[in-house]
Amino acid sequence: MPSTHTSLHCHLVFSTKGWQKSINEGLSRDLYGYIGGIVRNQGGKLLAIGGIEDHIHLLVGLRASHRLDYFVRELKASSSAWVRRERDPKFSWQKGYGAFNVSAGNLEKVKNYIRNQVEHHKKRDFKTEYVELLDLSGVEYDEKYLW
Repeated sequence: MPSTHTSLHCHLVFSTKGWQKSINEGLSRDLYGYIGGIVRNQGGKLLAIGGIEDHIHLLVGLRASHRLDYFVRELKASSSAWVRRERDPKFSWQKGYGAFNVSAGNLEKVKNYIRNQVEHHKKRDFKTEYVELLDLSGVEYDEKYLW
């Protein structure tokens, strides 16, 4: 076969350090645009982005050559440096992240879920949501290390 063909989609979730409510509406608009640029510069494709004051969700298309840990490290390091430089010198992302595979058949469902984070979080807090994502994805974890 002369070329490689992949369908790699990842739902990424990460929070602000200490779950500080530091991403207001004005910042989120600019931050999401900046993050989209980081994703593109790394050769990925941003399919959806959303969140609330203390965390964000992204749905990204990845290439076979991407290493997820490098991709997310660059995403978080570059975006936090931008926020510190442009808006809030104390801003930082929490260590770690959640990454969940998304099949092609579920892309629209996950896009809608990510885009509706504000409404979603009127009913459920981040910690409940994150544990549910881990459970639904079959990820093993020890809750004492989550928070």
